[in-house]
Amino acid sequence: MSELLVPTFAAIAFPEIDPVIFSIGPIAVHWYGLGYVVGILFAWWYAKKLINKPRLWANNTPPMKPIDLDDFVLWAALGVVLGGRIGYILFYDFAKYIANPLDIFKVWEGGMSFHGGMLGTTLAMVLFARSRKINISSMLDTVAAGVPVGLGLVRVANFINSELWGRETDVPWGMVFPTGGPVVRHPSQLYEAALEGIVLFAVLAVLIFYGRKLKSPRFISGTFVALYGLSRIFVEFFREPDAQLGYLFGGWLTMGMVLSIPMVIIGLAFILSARNPEVKTQR
Repeated sequence: MSELLVPTFAAIAFPEIDPVIFSIGPIAVHWYGLGYVVGILFAWWYAKKLINKPRLWANNTPPMKPIDLDDFVLWAALGVVLGGRIGYILFYDFAKYIANPLDIFKVWEGGMSFHGGMLGTTLAMVLFARSRKINISSMLDTVAAGVPVGLGLVRVANFINSELWGRETDVPWGMVFPTGGPVVRHPSQLYEAALEGIVLFAVLAVLIFYGRKLKSPRFISGTFVALYGLSRIFVEFFREPDAQLGYLFGGWLTMGMVLSIPMVIIGLAFILSARNPEVKTQR
């Protein structure tokens, strides 16, 4: 049955894009790595734009200076890479890396967890904010605003790499991935790129520029966390689970869902507890 799906439903050919942009001797630049670099740089640039607009902040006072964000870039990069790698090892393939500890350092072969990267970056933000006496909630909001662009770019790189593909399907936009066997699959990486990247960034931008929600610390970061969690849970129904883990329960529950459920709860708690200090409570 699977083999019959290929000529019948594979309406879109998988684009043959080399995962390596260019190489000079032993040094190769991959789309995957470029996605991380551009994502971090965009979040830094966008955050500086927000900081330079006092009207967006409570009492028209930005919580930090642009130079603080310049100094934070290295902290963010370390948080993303170390957290993402450690998270993948702990959440998705612990047995493999315990058996082959040197593989831990082979980051160029892939194996990064968003949830681990988020925890690593959050820890970096908390430590940095405390060292500079910056309001932690506003630090979280500032960084979260631009993160979706990087998420979207990395998901597109996953697609180019023909990895993290979706479940078998008969939808007309299904694809046969070079590494996914002779079956038509959901291009779930592109679903994630759209939801976690384009849609999430647009929602946060509307809340920031029209809803003035940066004036209520924790609202933007809470919205980011909750909507990412919901988007990830939704896409997990179309995404093939990691082979070494499979489904955790009932033929539908995946590790991605398990890690995303707490995000939705925490995000909602942030949203509900956010307050604009400019608004006085009536008694």
